[in-house]
Parts: sequence; C-alpha cells; structure tokens
Amino acid sequence: MNLVSIRIITARLEELVKFYEQVTGITAVQYTPDFAEVKTPTTTLAIGSTKTLLFFGGDEVAKPAQNSSVIIEFKSEDVEQDYIRLADYLQNNIVQKPTTMPWGNKSFLFRDPDGNLVNLFTPVTAEAIAKFNAQN
Repeated sequence: MNLVSIRIITARLEELVKFYEQVTGITAVQYTPDFAEVKTPTTTLAIGSTKTLLFFGGDEVAKPAQNSSVIIEFKSEDVEQDYIRLADYLQNNIVQKPTTMPWGNKSFLFRDPDGNLVNLFTPVTAEAIAKFNAQN
C-alpha cells in the first residue's frame, strides 16, 4: 500500500485552494469547479467541494469543517522561515509558534479556514533527520 492523498471536503473550495497555495507555495491543479489538488513530490492534498459527495453516496458521507482529530502535515525545509513568511497571513489562526517537539521535529501549528489543523515541520535533531531520510 501507498498513501497517495488526503482529501478535504469543504463548502469553501476557492478559499481553501488559495489558502493551501499560499501556505505551500504550490499552485493547485483545479480539474473542475468542485475539485482541486495540491501536489507535492510525495503525496497530494485533494480539496473537494461538498458537491463531490454526491459521487460517494450523498451529503451525509462527510461534513465540511467538522474535523477535530486529524492534522495535515507538510515537511518544510525551514519552518522558522515559513513562520516569518506566514505569520501575518495566518494572524489569529496560529495554534503554536515553531517549537521543537520531543521526537525531534520543529513544528509550526495553525488552522486552515475550515478549522483543520495544519502542521509545518522540519526535522532538527540527528535522530529525526535520519528517521525522515530513511522513510523517503
């Protein structure tokens, strides 16, 4: 198995697409007015409007802006620089400024416009760097 994408269902597709383009610096590929993807070298963040739920069995399959258990994570070359670049843009949505976690990643945590947690991280300890390099 290979995890290839995570999909966010939203009632505000255009806003979320612009948000993730700003955060990642990657231009999304918008296939239809209701579906876009932010493609990284290792995986894809898909963003679908609530209209796409009809293809999966109806409106009750997923609810937008209801996540309270998943963190969307992006590895960054320099999370401190990302913090400087994004602090004004994110304003009141910052949950945690860059902080070194016990497992060796420096982590910058914030919320997207739908309230989903997003983590930009940089491995900073020798162990965390080795672990990340071994996985990729």
